[in-house]
Amino acid sequence: MNLAIAKLANHYFTHVTHVSLLILFLIPLILVEANQTEDEDAYEFWHHHTFRYNLVPIITCLSMIVFSSVIYLRKRPHAIYLVDFACYRPPNHLQAPSKYFLEHSKRYGNLNDSSVEFQRKILERSGLGEETCLPEGLHWTPPNQSLEFARKETEQVMFEALDNLFSSTNCKTQDIGILVVNCSLFNSTPSLSDVIINKYKLQSNVRSFNLGGMGCSAGVIAVDLAKGLLQVHRNTCAIVLSTENLTLQAYFGDDKSMMITNCLFRVGGAAILLSNKKQAKRQAKYKLAHTVRSHRGSNDEAYRCVSQYEDEAGKLGVSLSKTLMQVAGSALKTNITTLGPLVLPLSEQLRFLITMVTKKIFKNPKIKTYIPDFKLAFEHFCIHAGGRGIIDEMEKNLKLLPAHVEASRMTLHRFGNTSSSSIWYELAYIEAKGGMHKNDRVWQIALGSGFKCNSAVWVALKNVKPSLDSSNKGNPWEDCIHNYPV
Repeated sequence: MNLAIAKLANHYFTHVTHVSLLILFLIPLILVEANQTEDEDAYEFWHHHTFRYNLVPIITCLSMIVFSSVIYLRKRPHAIYLVDFACYRPPNHLQAPSKYFLEHSKRYGNLNDSSVEFQRKILERSGLGEETCLPEGLHWTPPNQSLEFARKETEQVMFEALDNLFSSTNCKTQDIGILVVNCSLFNSTPSLSDVIINKYKLQSNVRSFNLGGMGCSAGVIAVDLAKGLLQVHRNTCAIVLSTENLTLQAYFGDDKSMMITNCLFRVGGAAILLSNKKQAKRQAKYKLAHTVRSHRGSNDEAYRCVSQYEDEAGKLGVSLSKTLMQVAGSALKTNITTLGPLVLPLSEQLRFLITMVTKKIFKNPKIKTYIPDFKLAFEHFCIHAGGRGIIDEMEKNLKLLPAHVEASRMTLHRFGNTSSSSIWYELAYIEAKGGMHKNDRVWQIALGSGFKCNSAVWVALKNVKPSLDSSNKGNPWEDCIHNYPV
């Protein structure tokens, strides 16, 4: 009974409006005034007292102020906090050095010498180190690409990342009201979000979503979806789980455009805890400032530059076209055109606008579009570790310094391209180096099939400690950060 009364009281005070509170405040005043005027004529009271004290315009003005305040408070976006995040750290026995990888590919992919040499060159130029990891099924002889091993890979990644996240934040499962999981190439039944709900016994009213086929930029899309849900559903927490599955998607054919993905993609994943609770600000590391999504799917070339299909021998793989870098550059320009006005100083915006207008008026192709200096807007850059070429192009196009892309290069070297979770390994690298300070701004840039370029902007709420002690297993750099940069 007491619990029911408490819930009813909580419901009432949660939904009571500011206008109701004003009325409750005015009732005692009205009663007192009415008490003093019991013997007076009603008309005389209204005429001499109401207008004498200007109550009508005062009440009208107060009502308008309260009404406007209610509308503003209800429409105002609520702050979204990143409480903490955790990345999956693969065990050492899953490491796949270049020599081992090439021997495995040659033996079970029936590759000729030309194909093996092609993969060797890709590995040499990719920026990957010798400690990147492949899932257990691909270490078998012959490789085991069964559904059982695909599930085992994904569950291992998700559960370890979530266990570390729950441990570091002391978050309870009943606090989770929203769950968003993204994995592009593996969507089983029950869904991956269902797997998590079953494992951690989440509440029956949890709002769960499973995103598939969105490529390496899906991590930001998942954050953006969680952000929108947190604006609607108050006083709750959201889990975002970003990963990719390699077991079923490893390519054992001789199409060179599909071999590239074998050389770049490695196992990984990240779990992120978001909250819109006011009290979460004390514990949170970051506040979400902006998310900007740009989609180039209406362009045929952009749409086809990363695609999954069967080769001539009927073997399934993901193909990367030669136009990928050009498409990525165009998508980036579209994205930063939207993001720039939100984050750049006014001087940079004016310079960009002047060059755009001048170029349009004079129609002179020699006039180069001014690229704003984003170093004035951000202290840290987390560029998707898709490959050395992508990082090189982003560094060049955005006029960044080597220090700004260090996190991306080192993540690629140590963990490879972990798809949508790579931007979280990069943020973990910055933290492990002790480089994150209060009010620092972070730009996460993700590129993916479709073709999409998505951005997330975070602001540090405090000096983030490296947190590399044995009690915190959420940082994947805990025992190797002293070796970097290489």
